[in-house]
Amino acid sequence: MTSIKEQAAISRLLSFLQEWDNAGKVARGHILDKFIETNQGKTAPELEQEFSQGASLFLIRLTTWLRITYMTGCCLEKLLKSIGIFLSAVSSNRYLREFLEVGGVLTLLEILGLEKIMEEAKKESVKLLQVIANSGRKYKELICESYGVRSTAEFLAKSQSEETQEEVQALLDSLVHGNPKYQNQVYKGLIALLPCTSPKAQQLSLQTLRTAQPIIGTTHPSIVDCVLKVLGTMHLEVQYEAIELIKDLVGYDVRQALLKGLVALLIPSVKETSKLQAKILNDPSVLQLTPSLPMFLQQAAAAKAIGVLVRNDVSIAEELLYLRVVHCLMAAMGNTDHSNSQRLASLTLEYFVQMFPMVAEQVRRCMGEELYQLFLSNAEDLYMKIDSIQADILAANKVNVTRALRHLDSCYSMNTFCGSSDSAHMAYVTHFQNDDVESKE
Repeated sequence: MTSIKEQAAISRLLSFLQEWDNAGKVARGHILDKFIETNQGKTAPELEQEFSQGASLFLIRLTTWLRITYMTGCCLEKLLKSIGIFLSAVSSNRYLREFLEVGGVLTLLEILGLEKIMEEAKKESVKLLQVIANSGRKYKELICESYGVRSTAEFLAKSQSEETQEEVQALLDSLVHGNPKYQNQVYKGLIALLPCTSPKAQQLSLQTLRTAQPIIGTTHPSIVDCVLKVLGTMHLEVQYEAIELIKDLVGYDVRQALLKGLVALLIPSVKETSKLQAKILNDPSVLQLTPSLPMFLQQAAAAKAIGVLVRNDVSIAEELLYLRVVHCLMAAMGNTDHSNSQRLASLTLEYFVQMFPMVAEQVRRCMGEELYQLFLSNAEDLYMKIDSIQADILAANKVNVTRALRHLDSCYSMNTFCGSSDSAHMAYVTHFQNDDVESKE
C-alpha cells in the first residue's frame, strides 16, 4: 500500500496534468513560465521527485504539443526551453530516448527552415540539437542521417542573429568531432557555406574548417577556389579567418594549387577587368566604387596572404619565386585604382628583396635607381610618392626571376659535375650582364 504522503504526491501530479490538459494557449504559457523558473538546472532524479516519478508524463505532453503547434510558433520558445530542461538534466538518457522516439530531431530541424518562426525559438531549437549531439556518437549520426548538416548550414547562412549563428557553429563543431561516419559530410557542408552572402556565416565557417581540417586529414578539391573567392570580401574579420585557413592548408596536398591561385589573383584577368569597366562606364554613379571591386580586394588580400606565408616559411617564398611572384607583386604595385593593393604588394615585395639578393638585383634593374631608392626608404608609403609613369613601369614590368633561377640551377648542376664553384658564380654574373646589354639595345 502507498503511504498517505505518496498518495498526496500522486494526487498533485494528476491535478497538474489535468490542469495542463484543460488549459488554453495563454494558460499553458503561464504553466511553462512557472516550470522553467522552478526547474532550471535540476537533475533527472530531482525532476522525478518533483513529478512524483511521473516526469515522463509531462514530457510526453510537451512533445505532443510541440508536434501539433510548431508550425504556428505558439509558445514555441517556452516549449523548447521546457523540453531542454528534461534533455539537459543529468542522467536524462530516458528523457532523451523518449523525445527521439517521437521524431524530436526531425521536428527541431524543420523548425530551422520555417520562415514565420521567431529567431529566438530557432536558437532554442539549435540548443536542443547541441544537447542531443553532445550525448554521443549515435546521436550525432542520427542528426546527420536526418539531413541535419544541410538544414543547419542553410540556417547559418540565412540567420540574421550573430548570437544564433554562433550557436549553429557550436553544433556543427560538435558534429565534426567524434563522428567518423559523417565528418566528411559536415566538412563539405562548411565549404559549401563559404560563398554565402552572410559575413558572419563565412567567418564562423572558416573558423570551424580550421578545426575540422586536421580531423578530416585530406582536403576537398573545391576548398581552394572557395577560400580564394572569400578573399574578395570587404570584411576584415572574414579575410583574417581566410588567411589563417590558408596558412593551415599549405601543409596539405593543395599547397601548390593555393600558391598558384594567390599569385594569379595579383593580376586580375583582362577579361574580368574589361567586363567591370564596361559596367562602370554605363553607370556614372558607380564610378566612385571602383576601388572596392571584389577583384581588387582579392588582389590586396592575396598580396597580404603571400606576405604572411613567406614570413612564416622561407621554403614557401622559394616556391613562389618559381611562380613569378615578383613580377606579379610589382604589377599590383602599379594598380593606381586600388591603393591598398599597392601598399600590401609593396610590403610583401620588400621581404623578397631583403631575403633574396637575386630578387633585389632584378627589381633594381626594372625600377631604375631613383624608384628603387624610394622603395627601399619606405615600401609602405611608396604608392603615395610614385607618379603615373612610374606606376606604368611597375604595372608593365617584365621581371622574370624564374628564368634567372633556372639558369642558376643549371649552372650549379654543371658545377657539381665539373667541381668548380667559381664557374657557376661567373655564369650567374654573365647572365645579368647579357641581360643588361639586351635591354640597352
